[in-house]
Amino acid sequence: MKISFPHMGYSYIAFKWLVENIGHECIVPPEPSKKTLDLGVRYAPEFACIPFKILLGTYLEVAEKGAEIIITSGGMGPCRAGYYWVMHQYLLEEIEKNVKVIAFEPPLCDLKDFWKKINWLRVSGGLSVKDFLEVIKIAWEKIKAIDDVEMYSHKIRPYEVNRGDTTRALWKALEMLDEANNIEEIQDAKHEGLKLLGNILQDKSRNPLKIGIIGEIYVVLEPAANYYIQIMLGEMGVETDRSIYLTSYTRKNTIINLEGSIFEVAKPYLKEAPIGGHGVNSIGETILYAKHGFDGVIQLAPFACIPEIVAKSILPSVSRDLNIPLLTLFIDEQTGKAGVQTRLEAFVDLLERRREVKSGKFERLIV
Repeated sequence: MKISFPHMGYSYIAFKWLVENIGHECIVPPEPSKKTLDLGVRYAPEFACIPFKILLGTYLEVAEKGAEIIITSGGMGPCRAGYYWVMHQYLLEEIEKNVKVIAFEPPLCDLKDFWKKINWLRVSGGLSVKDFLEVIKIAWEKIKAIDDVEMYSHKIRPYEVNRGDTTRALWKALEMLDEANNIEEIQDAKHEGLKLLGNILQDKSRNPLKIGIIGEIYVVLEPAANYYIQIMLGEMGVETDRSIYLTSYTRKNTIINLEGSIFEVAKPYLKEAPIGGHGVNSIGETILYAKHGFDGVIQLAPFACIPEIVAKSILPSVSRDLNIPLLTLFIDEQTGKAGVQTRLEAFVDLLERRREVKSGKFERLIV
């Protein structure tokens, strides 16, 4: 069976390995491009958000490559994302693409349905329960290693002497992880990848700004959707921390302690029920970034994303109360890299000037 899935950051490396080792042929989704977005825009409703359009474009691309099954995630709560797969299936059928979309809903939403689909994957691949669990375990280790290597690259990049060294080392590290086939090989590849990044020529005398990245999960995780914003900022000399990683719901993030509740953190500013998507997270994580001394926060959101619009209306109060500057970037098919870069450069200039004023350097300069 030919199986594909959405392209979301570098996770495709682990998902490709998972599909192949369950016993199916993997149709690896291409990185989202202008062609991907154009396809999605052509067939999607006009006011659908950019993740919906990119995903639809991706599904059309993998369908052309022969994909028979597309595995994706569902969702729960007041957010349209949980219904995307239904609309995508409807549109694919309308375009006469013979591909089936299977959505895995959160286990707490429907545990019986979740295990039924998991078991279908196992049985259709011809694996025993023991072998299937081993494959899942190895794939999870690969995802964690991918996240660890990427996190480390964002800490190194602001200090690199030769622009681009960190990104080239990251690609090499990901290649090594792609080739790893068991836990020992994954750990070795991770070790070598971290070593490659650590050996990059760095200027440790720098004192980079620290910016937290928050927002809707797809545009935060998929660098092609946000114009590789973390690499762009890193090459401006900024250290970034992303609030969302694929593994961040089961372990501590570099900043956020997920043993606590993000809803409790956000409660002073949001006393009502959850607003869907990652809206609550955007509020809570901004509070945490402020408390951990970050210089600023950037909110990434698809245009017309209701949870992030609600969060944006609350975040100015957080910004004012906790004295942390905030930049919101709404992304749609009209967004261009040059425009994003210009706004980032202006925001970074503002934060640098703010730091100078705080330290007294700016005052001395104008005396």
